[in-house]
Amino acid sequence: MCLAIPARIVEKLDGGAARVDLGGVRKEISLALVDDAGIGDYVIVHVGYALSKLDPEEAAKTLALFEASGLDLAAIAEGNA
Repeated sequence: MCLAIPARIVEKLDGGAARVDLGGVRKEISLALVDDAGIGDYVIVHVGYALSKLDPEEAAKTLALFEASGLDLAAIAEGNA
């Protein structure tokens, strides 16, 4: 199954990358497809790339749906789901 997951940017890195929080797991992703994302912003992440920005309310709704569905975002982020 492929999922695009909301993640919050916690650090901007060199080379157009960022570190995001995915259910408590920190991952490095590419911001090459998103121009104006900064620390604290939510982005939709798929296969290591931020696809778009997401407003905090929509991110919270989506994360709540994942949780209600029993999806373990930490396991997904670590590749164990």
